[in-house]
Amino acid sequence: MAILPSGVYAERYEQDKAIISTKLQWMAFIGFLVLWFALPLFVPIRFVSMLNIFGIVLIAVVGLQITTGYAGQVNLGQAAFIGVGAYVTAFLAHNFGLPFWLTILCGGVAAAAYGTIFGLPAVRVKGFYLALITIAALYIFQVMLIRIPGFGGPTGIDVPAATVGGLSIKTDTSKYYLIMTVAVIMIFFAYGIVRSRIGRAFTAIRDNDKAAQILGINLLYYKTMAFVIGTFYAGVAGGLWAYLIRYVTAEQFTLVDCLWYIGMVIVGGGGSILGAIFGVVFIRGVFELISWIGPMLAENLPGLSGSITFGSMNILLGATIILFLIFEPRGLVHRWNIFKNSVRIWPFPY
Repeated sequence: MAILPSGVYAERYEQDKAIISTKLQWMAFIGFLVLWFALPLFVPIRFVSMLNIFGIVLIAVVGLQITTGYAGQVNLGQAAFIGVGAYVTAFLAHNFGLPFWLTILCGGVAAAAYGTIFGLPAVRVKGFYLALITIAALYIFQVMLIRIPGFGGPTGIDVPAATVGGLSIKTDTSKYYLIMTVAVIMIFFAYGIVRSRIGRAFTAIRDNDKAAQILGINLLYYKTMAFVIGTFYAGVAGGLWAYLIRYVTAEQFTLVDCLWYIGMVIVGGGGSILGAIFGVVFIRGVFELISWIGPMLAENLPGLSGSITFGSMNILLGATIILFLIFEPRGLVHRWNIFKNSVRIWPFPY
């Protein structure tokens, strides 16, 4: 349970379980949202494009946090479920012209259905073996795309622009508002899930599934549900990706992406929605920084090729994940909680 600021205490149960406890916190939260949605008015368009990708990755990583961070079910195939959502969204929008909200919802449901297939074995296997099963989901997905008619095969499929209320979403700024609105909604529901009875069951299974089963928790139901929820988030992220890029191919969803999603959960901190946000901000920030510095180094140092720059990026980010596993396995959110609690109990030392 979070520590309340000094001098603040809960008088009702509703206050005790509230995420935002004081008027000052509410003012800061609302101010942050206003600033966040006004950001495209003050920053370059390239930064807006970067934030669009950040919002999509954030939705996918929050879903992975629910599956892996809260329920303890290792998922190394999140990119496959993002791809399912992207392809189903693209297929429905391209061939039937369905509205944006319906295609996104169908993409999430399709990804959840695909995730259910690989969530069912979680009752029997765990750890390394479950990771292999989820990796298989990625390669099965890529083979299916080539075989299923109407999905564009190896050449991919075009996606028309999203329309909301008769307005066509084509510019990076309009896509920003669309993606961030969906991201805020998905994060809101994620907080509700993990703080509910379902979330407590996930945590019990993660800590000790045998003890959870003795307590009456249905392992088949909740382990499968963890995959369903996590892959639904991935499907929604894939649908937004389809509308952002306006073209979907199998090469956009790789095993490397899956590893980075897991890395974001590790760096941010497992078992925390805020940790997923921290992990995405940190890893994507480092990625964008290297992408910006790399071409400059290659230009000033002729011997440094683009492939070496890309390899250095993977080495640096991989080393960052290793260092977090060794020195801060609970992630950035742990450090944030320490800082937040020390501020809240001030001026008292304990």
